[in-house]
Amino acid sequence: MIESQLRTSGVNAEFVLKRMSAVPREDFVPATAKSFAYMDRAIRLPEGGALAAPLVHGMMLQEAEPQSDEHVLLVDGGTGYLAELLRPLVADLTVITPEDAVGSGRKGKGANLLIIDGAVEEVPAKLAKRLADGARIVTGLVDNGVTRIAVGRKGDRGVSLLPVFDVGIPQLHAFAKPKEWSF
Repeated sequence: MIESQLRTSGVNAEFVLKRMSAVPREDFVPATAKSFAYMDRAIRLPEGGALAAPLVHGMMLQEAEPQSDEHVLLVDGGTGYLAELLRPLVADLTVITPEDAVGSGRKGKGANLLIIDGAVEEVPAKLAKRLADGARIVTGLVDNGVTRIAVGRKGDRGVSLLPVFDVGIPQLHAFAKPKEWSF
């Protein structure tokens, strides 16, 4: 995984490689999927979530550059794997579900880094309200069926995201935009 997937795709940050070497992916999938936990594709889970490919998590961590004094809000894609990668790197980690993220809860208010473990069509305003002004955001972004790693910030006018790398990321349907009529 480290040599054939991460390094060859530009994920070379030492802290990322160290954490991904230390946390066994097979511990976050069902017993029937343990033999292919390191494949370069997402693994669907029985309860509906997915474990993204190693490259996705490596790129997200590298783009996030989590700091030891940061308060991080993580929207978990259903496995707990990214939370385990992050936990020792930051001061405080709050993990919520996608359903909690789009709800009206206030858990995680004031985080300076938001990471969403999955692809979203938009970052809801209710979720952005849980972030400190200027907070960094790393997420998967889906646009017309194409998923990308995106980075951004929370500003006075909401959230701004910039796509940085096209890669297959499991979509979090709780973040789907309402369907609109068009010509």
